[in-house]
Amino acid sequence: MLGFLKGNPKKKLQKAYEDKLARALHAQRNGDLRTHSTLMEEAEELYSQIQALENKN
Repeated sequence: MLGFLKGNPKKKLQKAYEDKLARALHAQRNGDLRTHSTLMEEAEELYSQIQALENKN
């Protein structure tokens, strides 16, 4: 009945994914490749979760 009050998990994951990518790009431009690598791994994990949600529906 009050489904519109629930948050959209895909939207939340998408925002987190985009944030990780932006932070990774910033780290790469600053020459911090270790942080870039870590952030890209986390972004890939978020992307796989987004894909799983899309395939579920």
